Amino acid sequence: MIIDTLKNAAKYFALNPNFKAAFDFIAQNSIADLPDGVTTISDNLRVIVNTGQGNNAKDALAFFECHDLHIDIQVCVRGLETFAWKPREKANQPNGDYNTEKDVRFWNDKPDTFFQLTNNQFAILYPEDCHASMMGEGEIKKLIFKVKI
Repeated sequence: MIIDTLKNAAKYFALNPNFKAAFDFIAQNSIADLPDGVTTISDNLRVIVNTGQGNNAKDALAFFECHDLHIDIQVCVRGLETFAWKPREKANQPNGDYNTEKDVRFWNDKPDTFFQLTNNQFAILYPEDCHASMMGEGEIKKLIFKVKI
């Protein structure tokens, strides 16, 4: 997992060829004005724009998840968003089977830690990162880039 601000995004371009395209999308758009929905940027990259009310920890942890085929780049556009995190290698309480269509596995494990993102901060979450997001109070607007591995 990586946590940083958009001003430092270029430091991560070499980690995956699609990271530069994701951060270029941010630079080329007024992200605060993007409507909710999904945009396909390329065959290996799409972005989900989501605006919603923050959830309490119990509701958010019902979606404690990880992915096998995608890396998430989650960008907080507006608000204060709390994330839960745990390394996948320590997760041992699956909540159902892996969903191949949606590339998601849910977990009943308790997170090891929580962290927060606010305006123009991001987290890069790899398949080894179990995570839950959208915790907080008030409205949260975010971008979720799905980077195919």
